[in-house]
Amino acid sequence: MNRRSLALLALCLPILLLLVGCPKTEPPTPSTAGPLPSTSAATPSSPDAGETIEIAMIPKLVGIDFFNACERGAKEAAEELPGVELVFDGPTEASVEGQVEMIENYTDRGVDVIAVACNDPNAVADSLKRAVDKGITVITWDSDADAAASGRAFFVNQVRARDLAETLVDEMARQAGEDANIVIVSSTPTATNQNTWIKHMREYMAEVYPGMKEAADVLYPGEDQAAATMATQDVLKANPSINGVFGLSSNACPGAAQAVVDAGRHTEVSVVGLGTPKAMRAWVDRGEIGSTVLWDAVQLGYLTVHVAQAVARGELGPDAESFAAGRLGEVAVEGDVVVLGKPVVFTKENIADYDF
Repeated sequence: MNRRSLALLALCLPILLLLVGCPKTEPPTPSTAGPLPSTSAATPSSPDAGETIEIAMIPKLVGIDFFNACERGAKEAAEELPGVELVFDGPTEASVEGQVEMIENYTDRGVDVIAVACNDPNAVADSLKRAVDKGITVITWDSDADAAASGRAFFVNQVRARDLAETLVDEMARQAGEDANIVIVSSTPTATNQNTWIKHMREYMAEVYPGMKEAADVLYPGEDQAAATMATQDVLKANPSINGVFGLSSNACPGAAQAVVDAGRHTEVSVVGLGTPKAMRAWVDRGEIGSTVLWDAVQLGYLTVHVAQAVARGELGPDAESFAAGRLGEVAVEGDVVVLGKPVVFTKENIADYDF
């Protein structure tokens, strides 16, 4: 090898060694899957003010004065609030199975909120929890579900149970006497609200009116006025000492009143209970019963829709102590319960002022 060849080899050798020592890299393969996913998990956000919220509001049943009044108030709230679409739909009788089926249907439909007046606190819990797990806001109203099992966010309570119990018992003591022999006509054995009221009524009677006694077991004629009339007639015949009847539903109260009047005993048996002013007005105006106790059912429906949309939009959370609800102003929030207010006693003097 001549001198010139050796010089050329010396010049090229470092370059060859550099090429041999470098790792081989492949060109990137084009991706058809789009951009890489973010490493941060997505969190669901509340609907914006401009987005429509669909609320499925399910009463215990449709077609009776009380829930008709609730529907009226609910619709008034839906018209007042921007971006709220309301469906008010319930079974035609107080059926647990009917409610469960409706909850399942509205869950599959994918509404934003389900609001239920529960016929049974436990039987509807699984269906409500399924709705919660699918991202649907769930609240209850009028009659609560099992809060832990159902996962519901809030219960819209028409009145504090103790306040209502005291009002009912005080009215009975005023009309039938502090030592009245009474019977309670409820609706179904699983009605959460009525069972709670009965508990507080018994406690209050024992504390304040120890002479007031239950002369018969609680009657459960269902949400059926005719059945309530028949049940009351039977218990009055079997227990002539009864001089006071509590009617704890909007069917039980007029049913009991009809039974007492039909028996010609309205001057000796007092009927105190929860009846709508419209249903009870004739008996009150004629003096056949002294009063009826309730709350403003229209406002209960109105408040429920306000709560539903506020929870769905993230405007009402678990730390709230009060809540601004349109024409109702500030209402109390006690933990996971929103309270409408105090019970109302309807008498001859004020019953005509309420159209429901």
